[in-house]
Amino acid sequence: MHENRTKYPKKKTQMYQQLQELPKKYSVTALVRMEKVRASQLLPLRKKLQGEVEIVSIKDRVAKKALEKLDIPGIEKLKDKLTGQCVFMFTNMSPFKLNVLLGKNKVLLTARGGDIASMDVIVPPKNTGIAPGPMLTEFKENKIPTKIDQGTIWILKETIPVKKGEAISTKLAALLGKLDIKPIEAKIILNSALSEGILFAEAELVVDVEKFKESLVQAAQEANSLSIEIGYITPENAQHIISKAAQSARSLSIESGFLTDETNEQILQKAHGQAQSVSSKLPAEATTDDAPAEKADAEPKADAPAEKAE
Repeated sequence: MHENRTKYPKKKTQMYQQLQELPKKYSVTALVRMEKVRASQLLPLRKKLQGEVEIVSIKDRVAKKALEKLDIPGIEKLKDKLTGQCVFMFTNMSPFKLNVLLGKNKVLLTARGGDIASMDVIVPPKNTGIAPGPMLTEFKENKIPTKIDQGTIWILKETIPVKKGEAISTKLAALLGKLDIKPIEAKIILNSALSEGILFAEAELVVDVEKFKESLVQAAQEANSLSIEIGYITPENAQHIISKAAQSARSLSIESGFLTDETNEQILQKAHGQAQSVSSKLPAEATTDDAPAEKADAEPKADAPAEKAE
């Protein structure tokens, strides 16, 4: 291709040269297939990501020719993913971050026949500004009640001709376009991305941010619990570990009967309780059946002195 490059159109030659240079300039080369993307989505995206992501739309045959000349680890795997019209995105940000960023940049598009509604399609009551005529039949076929007032078609009440997840017919798509109702929520998803020699597939690049946050919170809680359990002090758990150690010391003091200012009352209460428990298990003191002996009579008084002899 180097010798015959002048035989190619100028635009293709420029694309070829871009694909020779950009994969060397950036750490991530990502691929999007255009059958899943409308050209109207790319223009606002180019403006929003300018300076962070370079976007190049190119035919697969030209891309394959350019990539096969590159000496970049994993590039041959990316080359095998090229089919049809492709969009390349070159950046230095993580491919996962890029995919999340692309997912947030959703746009609402007019429907085409066969498209799947991204939401309930709500047709509000209003003056359509459309003159009566063949259009009345289209409203009727889609079960949207109307009336004619002041020379235009009025929609009488809010109607939902198609619910989220249902297919939109060609006739309804045409009618919704005339009513300026855009029921297709479109976002760009990477089909594959090459980063540091590793090729990530589409499913691997999808990140559920909320679920990932929950996983991080759970991991942080488990790490904190483990550090507390093994006594590994960190700024986050120091107070908890010290409190736990103090409580363990108090428990050991009470269990071993080692008196301290903080534990002496509890130790004495525990000892008192144990004493009562032991006392309750001892046999009652023996008692005699006989009544206690009466007190011995007082010693007899000395005989009265003999009467004096006459």
